[in-house]
Amino acid sequence: MGNIHLPADFLSAKLSEAKTHFERALDCKHTEFDDLYPYMIEHPQFFWYKRYVAWSELLTVVKLCVELSIDWEPQFSKQQIEYIKKRVMSSTVLDYWYEKNDSKEHVG
Repeated sequence: MGNIHLPADFLSAKLSEAKTHFERALDCKHTEFDDLYPYMIEHPQFFWYKRYVAWSELLTVVKLCVELSIDWEPQFSKQQIEYIKKRVMSSTVLDYWYEKNDSKEHVG
């Protein structure tokens, strides 16, 4: 296989989608994951796992951007960039992704 060139705007769109997916999971809103595993909603660990999957997706897209020298940071706040660079989805990430818990900036 030859080299495949992905346009920067394609990866930028994928990054935006991954960020939205993570934020929807964080806010306990409906995502594609709910459709894939509808029976999981009944289990207490579901929302943690859903967030973990969305976080992993976000980190994967960021990693691709880094490897392809595409600037991923403009879509995130300084604090969010630090969380992503640490790569660990901690309670701090879950509680302060939006910088303030009472923020009205949550995804729709």
